[in-house]
Amino acid sequence: MKDKIRNLLEDKSQDRATPVIKNRLKVLRAERDWTQADLAQRVGVSRQAVISIEKYKYAPSLELAFKLAKAFDVEITEVFRLIEESEENV
Repeated sequence: MKDKIRNLLEDKSQDRATPVIKNRLKVLRAERDWTQADLAQRVGVSRQAVISIEKYKYAPSLELAFKLAKAFDVEITEVFRLIEESEENV
């Protein structure tokens, strides 16, 4: 039974690309000379949360994503971009 579940989880169709959300937090911070702590304070989260988002270990809530965009004074699409796995490998 465990093998059957494992096979189902590992079975990824070649016809579908896995969506991935990329972010530009590090770039946008660098343009403004902000530290991770600076950004964290501006949006009301911990520095560790910013680190986790930048390293793709944590996906922010929609509310936090909008707060991040507002902190940078840009549209949310300037901070986050949905790409397909096939685009990522190009």
